[in-house]
Amino acid sequence: MAGAKTAVAWLASVAPDPEACRREWERDPLGVAVLPVGEAWDLLILPSRLGSPTLDVLTRVLDRPGPVLAAFDDDRAGFLVPPGTAARWLGTGIRTAGAGTWIVVPHPGRSTGSIRWLVPPDGSGTLTDPFLLERAMHEAAAGPPRGEHT
Repeated sequence: MAGAKTAVAWLASVAPDPEACRREWERDPLGVAVLPVGEAWDLLILPSRLGSPTLDVLTRVLDRPGPVLAAFDDDRAGFLVPPGTAARWLGTGIRTAGAGTWIVVPHPGRSTGSIRWLVPPDGSGTLTDPFLLERAMHEAAAGPPRGEHT
């Protein structure tokens, strides 16, 4: 649970009042907080048909990718990426959230109804590199190499 406490502190650090955010988060039975995007991270939101395979590719090439959210019955996957990525991202079918937007974020130590962590934050500030994410998306979109069955 120490990892969850560190992750909570890292996530709450972007809130207008981080201490109040942590207290509310701990008391909220839904275990969610609404946090601003664009200061510590941006979010790239992929449809599930691309998000899940992209995460599979990333986990093959990285020891640990940055945090990844799943929303609405795993219909979408949200990859936390460095701030400013959303403003520069050009990609058909990929939604972005950057400076000036807010997102619902689940407590890293609990599961909630409509949103959950596929890869919870560890509190270190590790994010997914947008270049690696794009390469993983291309590989995932191309599917497995010929002759390989999953």
